Amino acid sequence: MTRIPHESSGEPNPLQALTLDRLRQRTSMKWRTYPEDVLPLWVAEMDVPLAEPVVRAVTDALHLGDTGYPAGTAYAEALAGFAGKRWGWHGLAVERSAIVPDVMLGVVEMLRLVTGPGDTVVVNPPVYPPFYLFVEHMDRRVAEAPLGADGRLDLDVLEETFRRAVTDRRRAAYLLCSPHNPTGTVHTAAELSAVATLAERYGVRVVADEIHSPLVLDGAGFVPYLSVPGAERGLSLMSASKGWNLPGLKAALAIAGPGAAADLERMPEEVGHGPSHVAVIAHTAALRDGLPWLDALLAGLDANRRLLADLLAEHLPAIRYRPGEATYLAWLDCRALGLGDDPADFFLRHGRVALSSGLPFGTGGTGHARLNLATSEEVLTEAVRAMAAALH
Repeated sequence: MTRIPHESSGEPNPLQALTLDRLRQRTSMKWRTYPEDVLPLWVAEMDVPLAEPVVRAVTDALHLGDTGYPAGTAYAEALAGFAGKRWGWHGLAVERSAIVPDVMLGVVEMLRLVTGPGDTVVVNPPVYPPFYLFVEHMDRRVAEAPLGADGRLDLDVLEETFRRAVTDRRRAAYLLCSPHNPTGTVHTAAELSAVATLAERYGVRVVADEIHSPLVLDGAGFVPYLSVPGAERGLSLMSASKGWNLPGLKAALAIAGPGAAADLERMPEEVGHGPSHVAVIAHTAALRDGLPWLDALLAGLDANRRLLADLLAEHLPAIRYRPGEATYLAWLDCRALGLGDDPADFFLRHGRVALSSGLPFGTGGTGHARLNLATSEEVLTEAVRAMAAALH
């Protein structure tokens, strides 16, 4: 798949638009979980104002009283257009899509379609903690196929895990995180093609969480799982939520490959009643008209990624950090600091900086922490300095 380079949007960096005092007026989880003396760099919320097209679309809907139930295919059409412009992928079929409340609830519904109670769902730790929580809550068994030491998919381990998962002729699924959270790894076309080959060989159904797909930084190219050869029976979940900071406006899309269309048709009708109509309007506007804002954000994230590397090299050189190719999340290996299994707990108590603990990310999370770098240069600098000061 051809990588489409990002364009210079001319828009200001949204990460530099809001002061800390302004951000502290927010009432969402990021800003209300900890006391005011804590710098929150944990949960996946960005410190940005919304893109103007999104604000305008939602405001217009509210003025019109357009706050009923969702209908139509505008969201899927907008995503298909975005995929063509951004990734050179023109294979997103609107007729093989469905609106779901959000990506993780969509994941649950897709897994229900292709597995049963007691079946295995394979994941690649360290990975987004709700992969464990949601899968186990729906009475499926999680099997780990850890990433390699290079932070990439280990195809040999994955094959062995697939083989074990389908013993006794049980059904199995593979919950693929693409791009990967927390490492920011962007899977290549070759890797994803190999995944599709293995999945077909062992009869494992692939469900791809691609929520971070708009957040691939320049120099890397996102490859939709459904675009690779052999992925026809795959299922994907996508959303504008992460790219445009819309987690409180819940709406996502489930997309089926040609060989999974019948599975998607079996999704209960009531699932489509869960998304918010206003959220659908917001996500559609982001995908259609929010690319200049997104490009400005990506430039800011790239600058922050480099800034974080420099700050850690100066103030916390014992922390190992491999800058990711996507997302606004940084996976920090703090084991050399000798802070125990949960360095995030230490930095919260002694540095008043909130990071995400690595422990819930599964195998490979011990001694690690996840840092959200989608904030201003000032906040990021202050946070790293506070973390360093906590060690002395």
